[in-house]
Amino acid sequence: MTVCFAANQNNQISTSMELEQLLAQPRALPSIPEAVAHLMTELDKDDPDIRRIGTLLASDPALTTRALRLANSSFFNLQRQVGSVQEAASIMGLNHVRTMVMAAALGGAFRKVEGVNLEQFWRYSLNVAKIARSLAQTMKVDAGSAFTAGLVHALGDLVMHMGMPDDIRRLDFSVPPLGLDRAQAEKAMFGYTYADVSAGFAVKWNFPESIVKALQYLQAPFEGETYELLAGVLHMAVWRARAQEVQLDANGMAATYPDMVALVMGLDLDTLLEKDPEDWSSKGELGAFIE
Repeated sequence: MTVCFAANQNNQISTSMELEQLLAQPRALPSIPEAVAHLMTELDKDDPDIRRIGTLLASDPALTTRALRLANSSFFNLQRQVGSVQEAASIMGLNHVRTMVMAAALGGAFRKVEGVNLEQFWRYSLNVAKIARSLAQTMKVDAGSAFTAGLVHALGDLVMHMGMPDDIRRLDFSVPPLGLDRAQAEKAMFGYTYADVSAGFAVKWNFPESIVKALQYLQAPFEGETYELLAGVLHMAVWRARAQEVQLDANGMAATYPDMVALVMGLDLDTLLEKDPEDWSSKGELGAFIE
């Protein structure tokens, strides 16, 4: 799939090359594990073979351990413990198995990132995923795609910390990684944002085009002739989860509410707040991501 990074179309060529150079760094952008690539191929089939999925998972014991740890956490809120992917699939459904596999793979790919509190990062990412899923149901957007987009939308931040640590360290000093104005600061300093990098990661890991586009247009889902509703859902979920992370009060939320995006989507602040998770992500849900 060929990707045109919409956020960079008006930038100078040198800036675009810097983004491509970052995306080309093996140490910054992990390759998709072979077992995961085969798993995603099988899960994308019209009639996936559950036994083959179980066999593929079993070929990577660490992946299996993380996946089942996640399946048995409050993340999926199952009524009983599961001991195999076959059992998980029968209870959770294949869409949840896909999420379980991808989450476990991401946790393995980013075990340690200097300058990043991974527990906070994954907690925040899970919260974005939960809000995006809930909001997607209201907006008649595919909830599974919204959840996955939310889960992976900030991976570009990890890639940037790994691939350009000195530049990112300077930025971190002035703007926290989960600050509400982080994307604007990255755009001003580098000419692209963490979401652009996340889109590149999603392409490399063969994510569906709908998710790639949601990441590409995350910062401006309805600008000009663009109308990307999934990106709009993600935009609102990101704002809400970051507001939670920085502990904005009611006045702070009212002052920073993305009203232009919300207007297109027909959302007011009270309606969005109704999409808050019953429980903001807990440590029990982070077992697939951190050791």
